[in-house]
Formats: sequence, structure tokens, C-alpha cells
Amino acid sequence: MNKVSKAYIQLHIAVLLFGFTAILGDLISLSALVLVWWRVLITTISLFFLIKFGKTLKTLPKALILKYMGIGVLVAIHWITFFGAVKYSNASICLVAMATASFFTSFLEPMILKKPFKPYEMVLGLMIIPGMLMVVNNIDVSMQLGIWVGMLSAFLAALFAVLNKKLIDNTDAMTITFLELGSACLFISVILPFYFQTENASNFLPTQSDWFYLLILALLCTTLAYVLSLNALKHISAFATNLTINLEPVYGIILAVFLLKENEELNAGFYIGSALIIFAVMVYPYVKKKLD
Repeated sequence: MNKVSKAYIQLHIAVLLFGFTAILGDLISLSALVLVWWRVLITTISLFFLIKFGKTLKTLPKALILKYMGIGVLVAIHWITFFGAVKYSNASICLVAMATASFFTSFLEPMILKKPFKPYEMVLGLMIIPGMLMVVNNIDVSMQLGIWVGMLSAFLAALFAVLNKKLIDNTDAMTITFLELGSACLFISVILPFYFQTENASNFLPTQSDWFYLLILALLCTTLAYVLSLNALKHISAFATNLTINLEPVYGIILAVFLLKENEELNAGFYIGSALIIFAVMVYPYVKKKLD
């Protein structure tokens, strides 16, 4: 098996785990900010035992460490908005909104990585827009805020994916994950006291069921999935990565139907719009093979 094929397998496993993330966000009773804090704390602790902490960091320039930590802040805000979208709507709607990441990536990747614009990537990114319009027009008004928060989360996901692509070859994926998620934990720790000035601090501690879901979320859907996706990014472009990650709605929506019964909240128009978005994912490898 060549490196590219292996990378796609790793990425699809990561996407399946990412698809389960929104389901867990719906099941966990904590607010989005507190949920993300516990998630990155548990994940960072787990990574501390997996990396050669002192030896690896000594070889990295301080400027590079700070860049990874800056990306970690973007990751933190992305996850807060991601779970915020789940709380404002539901898991399926949040996952569909995340599919717009490929649209944002089609513009961000050439700008940041100084690569030529590829018209077909922008066309495929734009193909997602009609599907998004159908989704928005076929959900209850009370859930539409979740779409916009989810699209903000998608933009941040595209941004940190491209920035990671730029810096991915400077060290191993495990170290990058530790630095980014560790800085995400520090960032949220700084803003938590301000958050609890307006929110009840008693909502900080997870319930017994929350602990169970948090451990799955942190260890499998974060530590394992994040490292797999970063390893894959070494051999696949950021655009191809985000288009593959658009399969997250497929896995997530199927899980939401069976585990959360969200099909009872959503109509046929929503699923048709979702299918249009998924079509852009499926057609990408064939278009790339023909035009590159």
C-alpha cells in the first residue's frame, strides 16, 4: 500500500470518529465552552504520555512553537462554535454546515500557501452553496442560528487545516497535536473565569454520563482522530482533506438518525440539500484525476 492510499484510509477513520463528535456533543449536558475545555484537557493529558515531550520540544524553534500554539487558539474557537452550533440546532444541521469548509479552503489554500487557484476546486466548493440554501430553507427558524454558527466553525476549520498544511513537515503529528490542543486548553482556561461571571459555576462539573461521553470524545474522537488526520495531511492537499472531511455529515447524520432520531425533526428538503453537498465530495477525486 502506497503512502497516499494509507493516508486516505487514515483520514476516513478520522472522519468517522469526527462524525461521532456531534452526536456526543448532543448527548453531553455541558455548555459548549465547558465541554471543549474538558475535551482539550483530557486530550492534552493523554498526549503528554504519548510524546517524547522534552526531547522533541528542545529541537523546535520558539517561533515555530508559538505558531502551533496560535493555531491551537483557532482550534479552540472552532470547537466552541462547533458545539455551539449543535446546541443551537442539532447534530445533523451542524454537520451539514461544516461541509462549507471546502468552499472556504478553495480560497484560503491558494492565498496562504501561495499556490495557483484551481478553477475546478472553486466550482466544487461553490456547488455546496445550493445544498446549503436548501438546508437553511427546510429547517425551523429556531434552528437557523445553528447554521450560521456552524459555518463560522467551518471557516475556522478550513483556516487551521491550511495553516497546518503549511507547517506540517516541521515536526511529527503527535507533537503538533499536543502543542495545539495544549494551547487550546490554556486559552479556554483564561476565558473561563469571565464566562462564569454570567453563567452558573455549578454547571462546570460533568455528570456521570457526561464523563463516559467525554472520555470517548477526548481519547477516540480527538486524540486518535486528530493524529490520524494530521498524518494524512502530509500526503494529501488541504482541499482534498476538507472535501473528504465533508463525509463527516454522511457518517454523522446516519448516526443521528439511529441514535438521536433526528429524522423526526428534519424533512425531505433537508436531506436533498445534504445530498447535493455530499455529491461535491464524491465527484472531487474524478475531476482532480482528469484535470490535474
